[in-house]
Amino acid sequence: MDRTELREIYRTFTLTPAPSGYESRMAQALSAQFGRFTDDVRIDKVGNVIATFPGTDPSAPKVMAFSHMDSLGFIVRRIDDDGFIRVDRLGGIPEKVLPAKPVLICREDGTDWVPGVFGFKAHHITPPEEKYRVNTLPELYIDIGAESAEEVRAAGIEVGCPVVYAPQNTPVLNGRVVTTFRDNRSGCTALVKAASLLKDREHPCTVYLVGTVWEEFNLRGAMMANRTARADIALSVDGGGSGDTPDTRSQNSVKVGGGPVITKYNFHGRGTLNGAIANRHLFDLAVACAEREGIPVQRRAGIGGLTDSAYMQLENDGVAILDMGSPGRYAHSPAELSQLSDIEQTGELVAAIVTSLDASFDVKRF
Repeated sequence: MDRTELREIYRTFTLTPAPSGYESRMAQALSAQFGRFTDDVRIDKVGNVIATFPGTDPSAPKVMAFSHMDSLGFIVRRIDDDGFIRVDRLGGIPEKVLPAKPVLICREDGTDWVPGVFGFKAHHITPPEEKYRVNTLPELYIDIGAESAEEVRAAGIEVGCPVVYAPQNTPVLNGRVVTTFRDNRSGCTALVKAASLLKDREHPCTVYLVGTVWEEFNLRGAMMANRTARADIALSVDGGGSGDTPDTRSQNSVKVGGGPVITKYNFHGRGTLNGAIANRHLFDLAVACAEREGIPVQRRAGIGGLTDSAYMQLENDGVAILDMGSPGRYAHSPAELSQLSDIEQTGELVAAIVTSLDASFDVKRF
């Protein structure tokens, strides 16, 4: 699979609306890609896509590499009499990017998406005291052009319908792309790259490549997938926020274009007492694989972020976990930036790690 093909897969994934709880379109797209490389692809009861690549050694540990398919978004909470739509957040939405942003609202029957836009008070009539204030979500509204609540409902929209940023995928300089849903369609794309490398490569461990649900909602989709996989080892392939823009340089030294990111420590730090500390044996193996394959790696540690590895590690009698992924800018906004080479190398590193694991690997932390 060359980079041109990978770019097209990434384009398809980033233009596919699939917020938490409504991942079916993305599940179908990812299943189709996995199905090119293995005959064993299933979707479990909650919607996780699980592709199995059998190992050659039954005594070897089982390994699961997973990326969440869902994106953040909104849920319709009220339809005003004059046809404006009020929403609540579904995931960690940054409110300051919302005014005047195009969105899509899914019809209640799930058949189509209705375009709209977050309202914005024209600059000419905004009083000075409002010009530098961020409007909170309860103040905001979505306009689909309707003139009444009845017209909104006639368009198929009801309370509880999901809303997402209107998708985009725009190539920019240096092999970089500005997209919606980089988080975490970049990880899903990397897993497809890994699948293409696993197809004709023998490996001792049985490998599960998994697209998970619910990460932006409750971080529990990977747990449910593991009730099927029963993995001993897990790689969470998610985004790695970079620190290479003028306003983020104090956060970390991760750079877009610098290769895959391995997260040694993360902690939510905002009311959720959970996080992940990398399994040392798995971290050492990842670095060794990267050196062997000539793949540059970046290290990351910090608070404020969380992936579903935080809960995955508590499965069974404990799962050895490692967070990794490709670097990106502008997380959770409608215009996230990534570089195709980083995504490609992340997939290559995942494949190198899972094919290097065997029965001698010690899954214990100490």
